[in-house]
Amino acid sequence: MSTRVLGEPIEILLVEDNPGDARLAVELLKEAKVFNRLTVVSDGVEAMEYLRREGKYKEAARPDLVLLDLNLPRKDGRQVLTEIRSDEKLRRIPVVVLTTSEAEEDVLRAYDLSANCYVTKPVDLDQFVKVVQSIENFWLSIVKLPQQ
Repeated sequence: MSTRVLGEPIEILLVEDNPGDARLAVELLKEAKVFNRLTVVSDGVEAMEYLRREGKYKEAARPDLVLLDLNLPRKDGRQVLTEIRSDEKLRRIPVVVLTTSEAEEDVLRAYDLSANCYVTKPVDLDQFVKVVQSIENFWLSIVKLPQQ
């Protein structure tokens, strides 16, 4: 286990297939109070390749936090979450489900699959800004993340 140095960047993996939402999250997190490095992948297969350091991601940094959309192409977020939680090397990475779905069955299933929290993406731009800032404030400023 390594020890995180104060001020060391926090590695974030954003798994988001909507280019507009991804771009907005990138811009908002660039303005974050906490220095971080953000990697964006657009589907579940690519997310697992990144997390397992396969193919073009063999030099990828292990993320300290995953922001995961549920409705993804090729492999949906539920499958990604299942794979993360069943992998000994990945299971302690906090996963925030960040999705447009407000369906109760999606909320329940995400928690059944051990998501750390479930956040519904608002359609309104100002509300989306508040959601990303809240995630940043809580997960990047308050919570003690596990060491890599």
